[in-house]
Amino acid sequence: MTRVEFFFNVEDKLQKLAELSEKAIAKNVKLLMLAKTNEAAIQIQAYLWSLPQQFLPNHPSNHPLVAQTPIIVDWFIDEPPHDEVLINMQHPQPVFFSRFRRLIEIVGMDEEEKVQARIRYKFYRDRGYEIKNYDALGKNI
Repeated sequence: MTRVEFFFNVEDKLQKLAELSEKAIAKNVKLLMLAKTNEAAIQIQAYLWSLPQQFLPNHPSNHPLVAQTPIIVDWFIDEPPHDEVLINMQHPQPVFFSRFRRLIEIVGMDEEEKVQARIRYKFYRDRGYEIKNYDALGKNI
């Protein structure tokens, strides 16, 4: 069954994505990041490539090197290229989330984003998924 994790109150989502990417690469784990829009996906890709202290190779799902790339960043995918870790930043949840070993939801500070995350949280919980919660502000959840 897919492990579901929520990171709440994340002030800098790009930094959190870089942190998770670095950990995944260190463990030889592949990531698929689903951004809200194509523009957001391009912004994430550029950010990950620009970090001077880390090498976080990434491509969109239609890139010729997708099979060799540890981080796929896109906003629309019909067929995921792997089933390891999905980082979802969309609403609603992707229809194929359950094929992944691990699903990570990153939730920022915006109230509307939190409302949408609560809907996804309830969706996963009501289907029996065990959910781990992490609050970036250190609050009890």
